[in-house]
Amino acid sequence: MMRLSWTQPEDLLPHALAAADLDGRDTADIRERWLAAGGNADPAASGASPEPAPEPLRALARELLSALDRIPDPEHLLADEPDDLTGTFANAAVPLLPDNAPADRADRVHGAWLGRAAGCLLGKPVEKLPLEGIRAIARATGNWPLHAYFTEHGLDPATAAQYPWNRRSRPTSLAENIDGMPEDDDLNFPLIALHLLERHGRAFTTADVAQAWLDLLPAGRVFTAERITYRNLLDGREPETAGRVGNPFRDWIGAQIRTDLYGWASPGDPREAARLALQDARLSHGRNGLYGAVFTAAASAAAVTGASVATSIAAGLALVPPRSRYAKAIRRGLELAHGDLGDEAAIDLLHDEYGHLHWVHVLNNAALLAFALARGSGDFERTVTLAVSGGWDTDSVGATAGAIAGAATGAGKLPAHWIAPLDDRLATSVPGFAGARFTALAIRTMEVSQ
Repeated sequence: MMRLSWTQPEDLLPHALAAADLDGRDTADIRERWLAAGGNADPAASGASPEPAPEPLRALARELLSALDRIPDPEHLLADEPDDLTGTFANAAVPLLPDNAPADRADRVHGAWLGRAAGCLLGKPVEKLPLEGIRAIARATGNWPLHAYFTEHGLDPATAAQYPWNRRSRPTSLAENIDGMPEDDDLNFPLIALHLLERHGRAFTTADVAQAWLDLLPAGRVFTAERITYRNLLDGREPETAGRVGNPFRDWIGAQIRTDLYGWASPGDPREAARLALQDARLSHGRNGLYGAVFTAAASAAAVTGASVATSIAAGLALVPPRSRYAKAIRRGLELAHGDLGDEAAIDLLHDEYGHLHWVHVLNNAALLAFALARGSGDFERTVTLAVSGGWDTDSVGATAGAIAGAATGAGKLPAHWIAPLDDRLATSVPGFAGARFTALAIRTMEVSQ
């Protein structure tokens, strides 16, 4: 029997309880009803429990999900983490940034595309593996510290059995199997963003984003918050509310992986990049999920001007509510990056502090992203390998870190052993982008740039 992840009510409710607890909403009565009925309150890491719940329990899960939606947020959370970022944007001290070398911007945009692909590809085969599994595989194959794409050459059977590869990614993302960039949602969403700018310009709306998903994205190519939103759109919900109903993943990483192209197309204008990102992200996310989208777009707008990584991070952080958990996660990653701990010890500490969160949550991944960017300091290989070796959502953090470091480096200076296997090719099911080449995508991105 097929168990579709991120959709079954009995699987969503434990995630919704966890999200409510993190927000400080009182779930005691709902949790008690669920447990008394025989429900499991432990969220499934994969998004789907092995067996479907009996219909009465499933019906109760639907009822309790609706009840959780009706519990108001604490006042302090509404003040510290608003969904309306008008005031944050207006008060942000982020100036327009000069382009340090205008003639090189096309190369930096190309570098951002390639860097995003390479970082994603590095992380794909170890997505969902625990931190110790990533380290064990890399050490067993002579690739620790990471310095190349993962391989199973030399991998002993015991380690392979204990830490199995991501089964869908293994055929296309191990070093011996790479033949161009395989399809991934971390690359599909920048294509959607490019489509939106090409079709609607900078006046696109959240409703336009929703229509683009329905027109261009198969339902099986979206996950977590995006999958819930997609379902709600098909159920007749308007785009303004589709992400708010029965969606426990609004603080997860999905929106953060969708928005760096808005920065590439808004060079030197982090505020404009953040505005575009917010129009996109609010379809499916809220609070910290929104801030991840804003941070990435704004940092990318700085990076494609040739700004330093430190300047790019500061531009992104300036547009995030300063008392939010997202801002605190970024600052914690930076603190560790500039501290005295070695790489492994610093990452271990991040896992001690954020390991209670699901591996797709935005906060743990944001702290790791900031750590990798700051400690990598513009060195592409060091940045992407730190991002991926830190675990959690390895392909997504690898992609975002790779895009920012790739923009800072420029395509012409990216290390060949990371870029040559891509063969300037991207596989995708997004209509209008069949046979896509990164060189052509960079040109199209330049054409929609302000």
